[in-house]
Amino acid sequence: MTPPAAVCLGESMAALLPDRPGPLERAESFHPGFGGPESDVACTLAALGVPAAWISRVGADGFGRQLVRRIAAHGVDTSAVGYDESRPTGLYLKETGSGQEHPYDLGAGRTRLHYYRRGSAASAMGPELLAEPAAAALLAAAPLIHLTGVTPALSDSCHRLVRTLLAVPDKLVSFDLNWRPALWAGRDRQALRFLMNASGIVLLGADEAREVLGTDDPAALRKLLPRPTVLVLKDETHRATSIARDGSTVCEPALRVAPVEPTGAGGAFAAGYLAGTLRNLTEPQRLRLGHLAAAAALTTRGELGELPPAALIERLLAADEAGWAATTVDGAGFHPAAVG
Repeated sequence: MTPPAAVCLGESMAALLPDRPGPLERAESFHPGFGGPESDVACTLAALGVPAAWISRVGADGFGRQLVRRIAAHGVDTSAVGYDESRPTGLYLKETGSGQEHPYDLGAGRTRLHYYRRGSAASAMGPELLAEPAAAALLAAAPLIHLTGVTPALSDSCHRLVRTLLAVPDKLVSFDLNWRPALWAGRDRQALRFLMNASGIVLLGADEAREVLGTDDPAALRKLLPRPTVLVLKDETHRATSIARDGSTVCEPALRVAPVEPTGAGGAFAAGYLAGTLRNLTEPQRLRLGHLAAAAALTTRGELGELPPAALIERLLAADEAGWAATTVDGAGFHPAAVG
């Protein structure tokens, strides 16, 4: 297999997806899936032509074997994923509102994930994982390591693992804040500031920045996080702004999207931006590639978004401002208009 350009490390969980929208008590059957911010990034990187690997632990159970097989089917190197004989694979159930009359319906278009991950195989990961031959080989080969704020919240040993990875020399480390308040209950969220400040690329939503760091102002964020090469601030469906060390900014508006499934955009954006970084695209093009991947995630039902053809991606990356702004995206695909 081609050596990876990026290694993504973190927990992926098996998913049970109900056969219909509405409260879980009305579901009569479920179909399997998988999900995890780091494995999602690895799959999207692979779809964008970037060789990617995913490192984690799963239970030695059917859920674990199935999700590793599914992730590998997306072209991701899973050779360093370990199987734990004593701990289970994490699991979540996805609930989607139907908009119908029911006291427990979430409402049309709303989604909730129910997690069953305490004591999972991935939560037992620690710095010793890095000495395992398969993981060590992948990490030595890849110029980029991708992490999120989910992993250090799983356990003390996972927190130590992330801190150890951030200290690996001669590696570009990207860190997506991926704020999960429930996971950080009882833990010091200020640890996230240290982890972000030790990274090379930091990705965070404006809402996450306000909650964790107290501000979404670019200049204030730079004072709080002076060390990363770039901060990428995502303002939901409006825009993404990269903030360089000197405080200068580059801003690219998001595409106009009619969402089909309102999940997965954050990881997809991260993958697009990182793919653009590894391809040495210009900063505006990196942000645009993030927007394109996020739009694909928002308009596809299923585990991962369906990216537009490579030729269309290149066309949109090269479009002038008017052509980019005129492009719309919905469940039927991408609709460029008069791209310049």
